[in-house]
Order: sequence, then structure tokens, then C-alpha cells
Amino acid sequence: MGPGAVLLLGATVILQSASLRETVAALPPVYPWVVFGVGLLLGWRFKRSQLVVALVVLFVAERALVFFPDAGPSSTGRIVSAAIALALPLDLAALAWLTERSISSLTGRVVLGLILVGELLAVALLLRPEVAHVAQALQHVPVGLPWMKMPQPALVAFLAAIVLAMMRFVLRPTVIQSSFAWTLIAAFLALNGGNPASTVYLATGGLVLVISLIETSHRMAFSDELTGLPSRRALTDALMRLPELYTVAMIDIDHFKKLNDQHGHAAGDQVLRLIGSTLTRTEGGGRPFRYGGEEFAVLFPGKSTDEALPYLEDLRETIEASSFVVRGGNRPKARPEKPVRSSGGLRRVAITVSIGVAEPEQSGVDPEDVIRAADQALYRAKQDGRNRVCVAE
Repeated sequence: MGPGAVLLLGATVILQSASLRETVAALPPVYPWVVFGVGLLLGWRFKRSQLVVALVVLFVAERALVFFPDAGPSSTGRIVSAAIALALPLDLAALAWLTERSISSLTGRVVLGLILVGELLAVALLLRPEVAHVAQALQHVPVGLPWMKMPQPALVAFLAAIVLAMMRFVLRPTVIQSSFAWTLIAAFLALNGGNPASTVYLATGGLVLVISLIETSHRMAFSDELTGLPSRRALTDALMRLPELYTVAMIDIDHFKKLNDQHGHAAGDQVLRLIGSTLTRTEGGGRPFRYGGEEFAVLFPGKSTDEALPYLEDLRETIEASSFVVRGGNRPKARPEKPVRSSGGLRRVAITVSIGVAEPEQSGVDPEDVIRAADQALYRAKQDGRNRVCVAE
């Protein structure tokens, strides 16, 4: 269960419980200002135009529902609510499919601006007596569903938007895409109820987006995008939490520069991903990290070098015995209708690694000194012929 589900469940429990609702009665007026204010500042700071626009759309919708309360059929509040229920899910679905680059471009900003201004003008037009029949049609509620307060056109829009958001998530399963799906559900719950439920749910939808931004930024800082392993920054953080006894192994891919020169950087990236995948299967409690370039690190908390060596030898032998296949430069991106035999389509590359291992000589040794000792052992492994494990002297 992701953060979005937990937050929406918490909001629902609070709204459905009389005792909890009384306890947080003073929260709804302040809640959206805090959430959207912090979210807009973080989105601007991290240059996430997609989330900034989504937060603005949610905030405008929340404020409009507060300023124009529903006072019955054909009232201004009922018309505004019906228009928002129709436009908001489509806006969020469109934002889920747009890329950061398209939104940040001048053309993208102009198009988004025109859409938002057009929607505001459309709401103002719906309030005119001349189009009362259109406003009445937007307020039509499905018959036979007493719990459903949302108009039928808006219900169709929400179903279509949720399907589109889920499709986008399937094609690009990221935290931000998942947050858009949960935000749509929050918006549905908000517009199917009245205040303070609408304020709480819309602000909670904004909070889901803010948390996805924080989580994405954390992953970018502490995770290596290419291999999926924790990054060097994560290694630095892990070194601060090690017990007195631990082992550090520094791993370097042999002849990696030669591989890049012969097969291209795309093949080099593929090999890095394959090595990273293999390191995640390290036994003995080993925790792998991408150190930089073609170099990796593995931590063995609570183990000495003698205890970690068998697992590192198994790792080295597994990589040596593996068959790494890289794509040829002339291989087509799309699969042809009829298989074509080509010697350049697939190429098998022999990959080996050299490993240097070290542990702290005494209590209180700086972990960076242990890493340097493991690096020296790694250089000695390369000088001795590569494809071997050497322990720091």
C-alpha cells in the first residue's frame, strides 16, 4: 500500500469518525494553505513544472468550492461544482501524460495557460441565463445510486481520467505517475461530498503529490539511475551506521574502457546494468552500491574479511561464468516481421571483475580509510592479472 492509499484512508477515517472530526475541526481552513504553499515552493525549487501546475489546479478547485458553496439545484455553487467535477479529472489526466520537457517549453506553457483560462471562462459562461440548459445537463445525477452525488458527465470524465492515469503508470511506473492516480481518487471523493470533505480530500490529493516529489528527489539523490543500486551518497550514509566489525569490498570491471571502445557506450551501460543486477544477489548480507564509473562497492556489516571472502569468490565466479550479450550497433529497434540472421545483431562479451577487500584494523578507524585500503587491494588485484580477489595487507 503506497503513501497515497495510506493518506486517503487516514482522511476518510477522520471524516467518518465523529470524535476525530471534532478533534481536527480547526484543521480544514489551514490544511490546504499549508499543503499547497509548501508544495508550490518545493515544486519551484526542484523545477517540477508538472507537479506545480497540478497543485495550482487543485488549489483553484478547492478555493472555488469554498467561495461558491452548493446551495441547491441551479445555484451558482452547484453549477461551479459540476463544472469543476468535469474539468478537474481531465486536467489531471492530461498532466499525467505530459512530460516535464513539454510543460517547461514556451509552447507548452502557452497551451496550458490557454486551457486553464478557457476553463475559467467556460465556468463564467455557464452562469449566464442563456446557457441554463447546458448547466442543467451538467448537474444530472445518475438514478438508482443514492450515495452518488456527482453528476453523470463528471462521473464519466473521472472514469476516463483514472483509466488514462493507470495506463500512463503502466507505461511509465514512477512514483509521480502513481501519485496522479491517487490524486484523481482523492478528487473524486472530494467532489462526491461537500465541505469540509472536499477541502480535506483535495488538500490530501495535493499532499500525495508533494510526498511523491520528495520521494522522487530522495531516490535521485540516493539511487543510481542506470543500475538501480544505491549511489555513492547512499554509501557514505551507510558508512556512518556500520558496527565496529565490517568488511568493504571494492569491485571494478576488467578492461571496461576497451569494452566501451569496441562495442560503444550503449553496450557499456548494458554491462553496468547486468553487473548491478548480479551484485543485488550477493549472499552473506552483502549490500551493493554504485561507487562511480565501472567501480562498485559491497558492504558486509558484522562480518570479517575471512567471513566475507567466500561470498565474494562466489560473486566473482558467477560474473566470470555468465554469458553477457550486447546489442549490435546495426540491430533494428523494432522487431522485424520475419527473423533476419545477422552476425552483428548479438555479440557475446566475456566479463570479469577484480575485487579488493579490507576491514578496519582497530576500533574507531575512519571508514574512508578502510575504503582506501580496499582500493589499494583492488589495484593489486589488477596488477596481479585481474579476475581475482585480493585482501588488504
